[in-house]
Amino acid sequence: MLRWTVIFIIIAIVAGIFGFGGISEGAEGIAKILFFIFIVLFLLSLVGRLFRK
Repeated sequence: MLRWTVIFIIIAIVAGIFGFGGISEGAEGIAKILFFIFIVLFLLSLVGRLFRK
């Protein structure tokens, strides 16, 4: 999931450099959503490990 976030950030940067504002904003929004989902899943896995022990 973090890989997809990095890919969309790169797409947003490249699109912004070439002047495609709409595509850049869309890719940035998708990257933000994926990043927050990654953080939530990461924290859930940490909490799950604490309860297993």
